[in-house]
Parts: sequence; C-alpha cells; structure tokens
Amino acid sequence: MPGPQHDPSAPTAGDGSTGPGTNWAGNHTYTAGRYVRAGSLEEAQEVIRDSSKVRLLGTRHSFNALCDTEGTLLDLTGLAAEPVLDLERGTVRVAGGTPYNDVAAHLQSHGWALANMGSLPHISVAGATSTGTHGSGATNRILGAGVSRLELIGPDGELRTISRGEPDFDGSVVALGAVGAVVSLDLDVEPTYDVRQDLYAHLRWSEVVERIDEVLGSAYSVSVFGRWTDEDPTEVLAKTRMTDDRGPADWTGGIEAVPADTASLTLGAGDHITVRGTPGPWSERLPHFRGDRQPSFGAEIQSEWFVPAESAQGALRAVTDLAATTAGELADLLIVTEIRAIRADDLWLSPAQGRETVALHFTWKREPEAVLAMVRRVEDALEPYAARPHWGKVYDRLDPANHPRLADFRALVERVDPAGTFRNPMVERVLGIR
Repeated sequence: MPGPQHDPSAPTAGDGSTGPGTNWAGNHTYTAGRYVRAGSLEEAQEVIRDSSKVRLLGTRHSFNALCDTEGTLLDLTGLAAEPVLDLERGTVRVAGGTPYNDVAAHLQSHGWALANMGSLPHISVAGATSTGTHGSGATNRILGAGVSRLELIGPDGELRTISRGEPDFDGSVVALGAVGAVVSLDLDVEPTYDVRQDLYAHLRWSEVVERIDEVLGSAYSVSVFGRWTDEDPTEVLAKTRMTDDRGPADWTGGIEAVPADTASLTLGAGDHITVRGTPGPWSERLPHFRGDRQPSFGAEIQSEWFVPAESAQGALRAVTDLAATTAGELADLLIVTEIRAIRADDLWLSPAQGRETVALHFTWKREPEAVLAMVRRVEDALEPYAARPHWGKVYDRLDPANHPRLADFRALVERVDPAGTFRNPMVERVLGIR
C-alpha cells in the first residue's frame, strides 16, 4: 500500500506583514496583541524592555499554542549571523533563529559536524532545543544536550549568558521560552563523518514490537515507521555511521534493504526525502527530509509521547490494542507513526531526563477536533507508562509526577522572571500556575 504523498499545496506561514500568520503545517493560527519581527539585537532588547508580556516565534514548527500571547509575539529569525567555529572549545556559535540546515551546511563545509539532527532540518536551533526536540539513536541524546552556552535577553531587556556546569544551566536549555529570549547558542561539534541510510520492510508491526530494543539499538540512528497493525506496512530506517564497526543486525535476517530507488511505503515518494543506499555527509543523511524542500507531509498535526525504555514494549502493545479497538478511527486519522530511541540526559524538562527513552510519534491528518479526541485516548492508553508529552506538539494530559525536576524549573522561572513576562497559559500550565 503506498504511503501518503507530500502535499505541496499545504499552507505556509505568512510573511508577518499583516500578523504572525500560521505555523508551517497550517493547524494553528498564532494570537498576539502585536507581532514584531526584530531586525537587530538592540530592537529585540527594546521590544522586551517595553513589553509586559512576550513570547518568541522562530521557524513555526510547533503545533500548539506555546507561542501565543496577549502581549508581544517577537520573531527572532531576522537576527541572522554566520555560525562561528571555536575549535579550541569544540563548539560553534549560532543565532537562535538559525535553522539547523544552515548550521549543518556551514559545519560540513568546514569539516565539522553535530552528533545528531532532527527529522526536519528546517527547525530553528533555539526553538528545537527549547522544546526538547530530538533525533534518534539509543546512544544519542536530544538536540538540547549538545548546547554548552546560551545567550538570552532577560525580562529587563538586558543580555545574560549561562554556560554548562553553572547551577541554572540544566533548567535553562529546555525552557519553553520561559527564562528569556534565546539569541545565541554554542553547540558541541566533532569532526565530520558519513552516514548511510537503509530501509527494511520485511518485518511486521507485531514482530518489531516484540524486538523493539534490538531493532532500535542496532544502528547509529534507527526509526520504525508503521500504523500500529500488521495489515499495513512497517518499515525500519537504519542510519549507519560509516566508522561504526557493528556487523549486520540479526533482525535483518540477511534480507537486503529496499532498493534506494523504490519509494518508502510509509514516507511516500518525492525529492523532499533524503538519499538512501549510499554513504553521504551526516548533514544530508541524519534528517529524514531535505532542508531545501517542504518537509514531511504538509497539512498535518503531530503528537509525541516519551516513555522509559524498559516500558516501551508495554506502551507499544497498549497503543496497538487501542488501534485495534477504535473501529478504524485511529487508522483513519493517522498518516504514520515513528518510533525512536533517545539516550538519557540531565536537562530538567527534557523528555529523556533521567531515563533511557523511547519516543512514540504520531503524524495525524489535519483534523484538529478529531485528533484531539484521539490524543486523549492515546494518553489514556499510555497513562500506566509515565509518558511525557512533546512540549511543541499536540497533547492534553500533563502529569507533574512524570517530570521530577519540574519544581526546580518552577523555582528557576519565578526567580529569573518574577513578573511572568515570558509566560503564557501553556507555560503556566506546565509550571502548575493557574
């Protein structure tokens, strides 16, 4: 069964001349008392200094109201600057609104690399790290774990920096924009490397579920694509770092990968998908989608939940059972699911804070009311598994017990922004403030 195809007619965000417009997928229209796209750092500082409420807008890849505000919606994507390598420290300094694709191209041209990338390289560095966005790989941490320094504008309009190892740092990276406006970041770099992508389609969904630890740990980066049933295609996309000396994974059974010129049954076809079958630069293989094309499926909604790796099999079985008992409702709304592994880290609001993690991602059709109703049913199914939602995607339930450092984060926010300049209702909900 061919997978859904890329939709070139999907809505795109407006240019901001008449307002902030929509997110990239068109499911959310931003609300704001006023919208400002800053042309300079000084302008951004002045806007924050003169505003009682401020939220930040980047490359518009969140799917919920995290950016909305009754005050000023401040767009920092105009504060572009060429990345600056510091080889003595092993870092690159980038403007917060810079898309990962631009950072990756710059690093690759100078012989350097990041440890990992997200599926979509179009996302801004500050937005991705602030919401806990991640790539894949049982030995790879979220993108924010590669941040070593932040430069922020505080609620008083003044610049401040915070670096790895300082007391507040682990609470300031994945911070939902609540501790200040991130204007630059230092990212860890390493020498460049090549990656090869191979797609396997011989396993059924139930077989992958039973072998999920083995499958997700079998290559540098692994993604499982499917639709929660054996009746629909299931595919495993394995990204191998060419210096990796691991042999072929047992689960492949010696079966060859899907030919590179054969379209994926779950991701579909199109020149927006990165190249399979041949080694190439990390910057062009770790993302699923090309940075110079519209990503993913276009008109869509995304949700994602993170469960402890030791509970992954139970969580996958629970949602599989849900899919089988919804009279086709889940299947009708779902475009594709992606399952990935993430290494544990210490960032307070990270989806992988304190635990090895498996991520359950859902790309839904753009039917907001029906999707929200199904999201609640998925959350019911995942309730026994201490699931954490992706901060930038569509979710309904938030259990503070699943975030052990939440009280520390609340104290940090109240200390650095006592007037709540950078808060909005979604942030206050996370903080437990009504």
